[in-house]
Amino acid sequence: MAKKKKKYRLISGMAIFICYVFIAARPVPVETILKPRWLTSLESAYPDPSGEGGEENRKLIPFQMGDRFGYVDSEGRFTINQVKKGYISLSEDYWAEYDPIPGYIGIRNPLNKEIVEIKDPRGYPLFLDKKILLLNNEQNSLSATDVSGEIKWTYDFASPLTAIDAAAGFILTGSLDGTVEVLNDQGKRIFFFEPGGSRLSVILGCAISGDGSKLGIISGIDDQRFLLLDRLGGTGNAEYRVSYHEFLDDGFRRAVHISFIDHDSRVVFEREGGLGIYDTNARRSLKIPLKGEITVLDGSGNDRLFFVITSPSPEKKQLAAIRLPGTVILEAPFKSRTAFLAREGSRIYVGGGMTLASFELDKK
Repeated sequence: MAKKKKKYRLISGMAIFICYVFIAARPVPVETILKPRWLTSLESAYPDPSGEGGEENRKLIPFQMGDRFGYVDSEGRFTINQVKKGYISLSEDYWAEYDPIPGYIGIRNPLNKEIVEIKDPRGYPLFLDKKILLLNNEQNSLSATDVSGEIKWTYDFASPLTAIDAAAGFILTGSLDGTVEVLNDQGKRIFFFEPGGSRLSVILGCAISGDGSKLGIISGIDDQRFLLLDRLGGTGNAEYRVSYHEFLDDGFRRAVHISFIDHDSRVVFEREGGLGIYDTNARRSLKIPLKGEITVLDGSGNDRLFFVITSPSPEKKQLAAIRLPGTVILEAPFKSRTAFLAREGSRIYVGGGMTLASFELDKK
């Protein structure tokens, strides 16, 4: 009975949040509204792993909230919705659950079918840019596997990795010793860079644009900097140069969020007191004040709208909508220790506690 009451309180709380967003988000921006689509509880939504609840090729959104993970489609139907029993690696294409030092890893697809078997992995999986990667237990060696689970290549780093991203067939890494490296599809290093300029050299965040032509880096402690690097020449060139850098006030001593958004025309990154947004075309940086620590970012920034969830306190979260280039047009609080945010085209997915909700960006 107590469990049911708790579930209904969570659903009621999210319903109030939806009403708040629906009322407060007019306009978002002018002539655009957030239209509620569905609301579901993870405790009562049963998965359909066969895909019979709709076409098997439907788009599936991966999610993690608290001790739950899985995949949900645009209509709120789950193919996977289960409790974590170990560590989880999750992407749009693959997922795996494994022990701290796994002796075996079974990699599954979003329909819960095992498609790759890795024996004695000596590390744990990362799924980036449709690649299956293995990071060793010391975090200083990266391997790529093929669909049979066989190792294609291995690259050893001089220091443990602290940041990683991948796009356009390239892998971008940042290390504890303050070095940045770019690997190609064969695991060969094609670019090496040391930003320097700080008392402590460490890479706290990195991002690569969708076409691989730009790199965004958060580097160093005392002083901390944001750097943008542009590729020289055409796509065949593996050299990048710094085209912009900016000092970031006090900075952080932990990993930070950074991502290319708005069709790679902007870089958004976490900074003290909120977000920084750098326009790669106008060569201009803006600071957006926000309450609390950044929990999750919308990685698209489509329709000139960008969404972010912050955590003003452990029990409270806040959804913010930003109209690009940098105007906060909505701040909607809700109570939860956990939060989830994803975007697929005009659909926004927001989660807290044991509840997931979907909104549609619509025109009035």
